[in-house]
Amino acid sequence: MKNEVNENNASRSGSLADLARPEDAAGKPLMDRRHWLMAGLGITAGLAGALVAWQKFQPQGVMDAAVQNFWTQSFEKPEGGTLSMLELRGKPLLVNFWATWCPPCIEELPLIDAFYKLNQAKSLQVVGLAVDQPSMVRRFLSQKPLSFPVGLAGFNGTELGKTLGNAESVLPYSVIFDAKGKLLAQKAGKLDQEDLDAWLKKVL
Repeated sequence: MKNEVNENNASRSGSLADLARPEDAAGKPLMDRRHWLMAGLGITAGLAGALVAWQKFQPQGVMDAAVQNFWTQSFEKPEGGTLSMLELRGKPLLVNFWATWCPPCIEELPLIDAFYKLNQAKSLQVVGLAVDQPSMVRRFLSQKPLSFPVGLAGFNGTELGKTLGNAESVLPYSVIFDAKGKLLAQKAGKLDQEDLDAWLKKVL
């Protein structure tokens, strides 16, 4: 009799434990399902945040008036004299906004310089607009000279970059114009060889 009671109690005890740990039809605890649901929501939120951040730093649309304004700009050159954008109109032009305090800018300059040397004979032009203090730019170029012309845009170059689609003032920032002065492409961040090759096909 006692054994039967004990067996019944054990059976009841097991049932109570099962009730305390509800399971779904597949036999998996609901707590596990909630865990995976929360993890899935976390991943989704993370991806959405990354997408928003990526979109935030993407180049924005540019008004025709902003492009026309760019062609009216002139900049002092580090070695003296004036660099006029209007004088460069009529041939494809790559414009790179950079600064001496920007590591990605410094990393990409040799690539852009080599690209310019390779395609200069094809009428491709390159201009570097330094968003920096003139003294720092001159010091840098005295140690690492560039083949293409550089303009001292100063910190006003930040505003110019914004008008050309760089809404978040990211450096480096690059744009390319065709021979008619039309803005064809922009990139926020460091250029790579694939970018340059693709842009070259657009203008030549």
